[in-house]
Amino acid sequence: MIVPPLKTLKEYPRFITPTFESFDPVELTKETEKIVTRPRPDGLERKYEDFYATGVYGGIATGYCVGCCLRCVFCWVSWGRDFPEKFGNFYSPEEAFKQLRAAAHKYKVNKLRISGAEPTFGKEHLLGLLEHVEQSEFPIFILETNGIPFGIDKDYVKRVSKFTKPHIRVSLKAGTPEAFTKKTGANPEAFEIPFQAIRNLLDYGVSFQVAAMSADSRIMTPNERASLVKKLAEIDPRLVLSLEEEVMDGYDTTLARLKLSGLKVKWPLRRVYTPIRELFNKESRE
Repeated sequence: MIVPPLKTLKEYPRFITPTFESFDPVELTKETEKIVTRPRPDGLERKYEDFYATGVYGGIATGYCVGCCLRCVFCWVSWGRDFPEKFGNFYSPEEAFKQLRAAAHKYKVNKLRISGAEPTFGKEHLLGLLEHVEQSEFPIFILETNGIPFGIDKDYVKRVSKFTKPHIRVSLKAGTPEAFTKKTGANPEAFEIPFQAIRNLLDYGVSFQVAAMSADSRIMTPNERASLVKKLAEIDPRLVLSLEEEVMDGYDTTLARLKLSGLKVKWPLRRVYTPIRELFNKESRE
């Protein structure tokens, strides 16, 4: 297991430790964008670590980006999340699209996505990339996000809504403000921002789904899970039925971040909650 040296960096939080101080994810977004984006005449560049294809979503070409505004203890992505200045190379929107297209053709898949850390960093970069996708042969572009940028910038969502191919996957991290801080490092006041992102997506009719690490009893208690479901139901009951519930996987980076945080988690997983939608389906059958 590779663990980066533990440092005290109040100016730029890297990962959660037992004595961490919570941070403002909006400010961290601004600071990280200074690292992972830069302007040039043909468009805003953004940092990516790699372009490849993977079997999820039935096969999809993926741009793997660096930099994030949360410090989730169960995060699986590379150390480019924590040390964005040390990882990745800059690509313009056109260059990023060409890399995605090349990966799609090489592995014979017809879907594209950006994943890794927080793909919505670099608003003009992403919008420029979507322009290329919109004019391409690819039918769908999946964007995985923690919801912070879309929650604080409704205009961003409005501009994304002009495109026909994006499908947004909003990953919720917790069901209460206290749990949000414990698991992400962000201050509890920011807990509501991803839910505002969901409202913004609904307002502009953007195709999206909601996911959460809510099927894993090691990460989310029954009461916290119930709170999460209640908040989604208050926004739109359909969100509960379509909720994609996940469990934590034991990637090396995940195990390292859990160790750094001081959280004790048992492996392998012995208890998984029944997905909410299955419970509803069972009730409807009965």
